[in-house]
Amino acid sequence: MMNRNKIFGAVALTTLAMTLAACNNKENAGGGAGSTLVIQESADIPTLDPGTTYDTASGQVVENLYETLVGYKGNSLTELAPVLATEWTGNDAGTEYRFTLREGVKFHSGNDFTCADAEYTLRRNLVTNTADSGNWFIAESLLGTPANANDDKSITWQRITDAVKCDGNVLVLKLPKTDPAFLAKLAYIGQGIVDSKHATEIGEWDGTEATWKEAVGKDLAGSPLSQKPSGTGAYKLVGRDASSVSATAFDGYWGEQKPSIKNVVIQKIPEQAARIQAFLKGDADFIEEGGRSIISSQLQGKPGVSVLDDLPNTTASGFSMNENIAKGGALGSGKLDGQGIPANFFSDADVRRGFVAAFDVPTYIEQVQEGKGAPRNFLLPDSFPGYDTNIEAAAFDPEVAKAAFQRAWDGQVWENGFSVNVSYRAGSVTQQTAMELLKKNIESLNPKFKLNIVAKEWSELIKSDNAPKEAMILSAWAPDYADPDNFVTTFYASTGYYGPRLNVKDTQMDALITEARTTTDQARRDDLYAQIAKRGLDQAYYVVMPASPNVFTYRDNIGGVSESTYNPMIAFWAGTYWKNLTKS
Repeated sequence: MMNRNKIFGAVALTTLAMTLAACNNKENAGGGAGSTLVIQESADIPTLDPGTTYDTASGQVVENLYETLVGYKGNSLTELAPVLATEWTGNDAGTEYRFTLREGVKFHSGNDFTCADAEYTLRRNLVTNTADSGNWFIAESLLGTPANANDDKSITWQRITDAVKCDGNVLVLKLPKTDPAFLAKLAYIGQGIVDSKHATEIGEWDGTEATWKEAVGKDLAGSPLSQKPSGTGAYKLVGRDASSVSATAFDGYWGEQKPSIKNVVIQKIPEQAARIQAFLKGDADFIEEGGRSIISSQLQGKPGVSVLDDLPNTTASGFSMNENIAKGGALGSGKLDGQGIPANFFSDADVRRGFVAAFDVPTYIEQVQEGKGAPRNFLLPDSFPGYDTNIEAAAFDPEVAKAAFQRAWDGQVWENGFSVNVSYRAGSVTQQTAMELLKKNIESLNPKFKLNIVAKEWSELIKSDNAPKEAMILSAWAPDYADPDNFVTTFYASTGYYGPRLNVKDTQMDALITEARTTTDQARRDDLYAQIAKRGLDQAYYVVMPASPNVFTYRDNIGGVSESTYNPMIAFWAGTYWKNLTKS
């Protein structure tokens, strides 16, 4: 039930999201509270309904219109701070949480925020829980299953109401078992609290038992709430069409940090050259630049341009190896005869070890990342808790690769050779470069080794019925919440997102992951993740791509942008909320 748009953003290796902004900056000469923040990006914004927000483009707008019960403290990925909940407590078993809710808060509609709104929001997310939303992971915590009631018939109205209910102005949430990531999941903007009175008035689900079955799995992308949002955020919607979104500061905002910039205009500008021209002229404050190379060659050092670099990157990616390629897939002859590979070619760990040792990470960092970044030992961002920097990453070593291939399949790989097709997303220069580096090194080991690089459309690569047919593709993930389990289960568990697609079943790994995701002892979790990282390296499940620091540009008259305020879990790529920005 993972969102393909989110995965696409990660696989494209761009943490830039989708669209914001443009209006004539001549109107902004006054600066200060009367100014307009102008942001330009390449694509549209799918939804403004928190209940189905699961892409960065939507998230960076929704997170400024709505608020969650808890949020991240400053730039920390481990400390949470009160937002609409002023405090919370949990029982010793970690199966019940009580949230005292903030008083004196208004929605954009003028309605008062009450516990009924928080109750409605979470129940609505559990009821609808479509595949296009991130509600699978909150359902997994509160109901014990990522599914909705259409897919899991054991889900009843009683289970939902027992899991989420009000006790006066206190929201009580009950879990069937301990989930150490639960509070972090509540910080995800998909759990932004909606105005229940407003929602039902404009035609959303009415929140009752009588109608809940009709709302199960309902598509919310174009919902009434997406068209007419009402949150408690510092900005409220002014207008939206196919190519633009505009918002203005909410005069009734409860927070101490009031917006300094009054208006935000969000516009779709597909042409990169047009965005760059507007930015250099000062007609846009932020733009989707197009990557590090564009910044260094066309923007850095230009008048009025500021660059913030070496920021934490919370995307993890690696080339995966399918251990049982489906019939009709990338098999060639289907034999170890130099003309193809058998379906289970990558099930031999020495084959995988050979590929891992043949990938030249230092050269990739130098050529693609302009020398920025470092090797990773694990498909977990090194900025996340649970990443052990003391574990050495796999090294580029042709001799190690050669020895591994000589051992593989009792010597048959080395003696007979192979021909294997590897696929990358058409149009991705970074993926193509990585594949070409791997091809060069693999084929230099043995003239009988052939690596055939094939460009394919992303829609073809991610089809669940097609993915198992691929021998090797880039697998990537951007986080839903700041907990290592969001990456570790996704990449390494047999039942995770990628496990079934790679036909990997490692009972030892599964046991470590199961324990790590059910214990609240942080020291024990860290130890378990270190063991998982070592197991992953030993078994060489992925060619782990290096960390690539985030970088972005902004006009130098924008304040509130800095490394100390940057939190990568905030969807807007400046890593902070619009309310924290100033414009002079």
